[in-house]
Amino acid sequence: MKWTLLCWFLFVPFLVKAQEATDDGKIMLTVILRYDESKTLDEIDDHLAKTGFIKNFPPEGVEIVSYYIVMGVGHVITLKLPPDKLREVNVAFEKGVWSAFRTEFYPTYDYVPIFNELKRNAPSPQPQAETTTTPARPTPSPTPTPKRTRHRSS
Repeated sequence: MKWTLLCWFLFVPFLVKAQEATDDGKIMLTVILRYDESKTLDEIDDHLAKTGFIKNFPPEGVEIVSYYIVMGVGHVITLKLPPDKLREVNVAFEKGVWSAFRTEFYPTYDYVPIFNELKRNAPSPQPQAETTTTPARPTPSPTPTPKRTRHRSS
């Protein structure tokens, strides 16, 4: 119970701030388009041109926040959109990139304002007190106990 309350008081303020960052009611979505390594780059580019993805993306009312090419992975696109445009975005990817990429979708939020505030309010690190340790003394090994022999009386 204590842990639940602790987590509640520690993390809820940050979640509220994260929601305030998108006060305009829009959501953010990060899309990873993983390369199909069985296709050449020319084949992928031809597919995107043939399907009209390059010309028609993003749908009206959807903003591209960032668009990166990650070597060995593919395209990483972050979008900002009203929730009611989610289906339109999904259909655009289905019609435009399927068979050229494998798609992954992740809900996203902008953490930079939160991080900057945390950094601004973070306490200064305290120097650690140096502890002097005495070298460990070698422990003496036990003296072997001689074996006792029993003599039998005949």
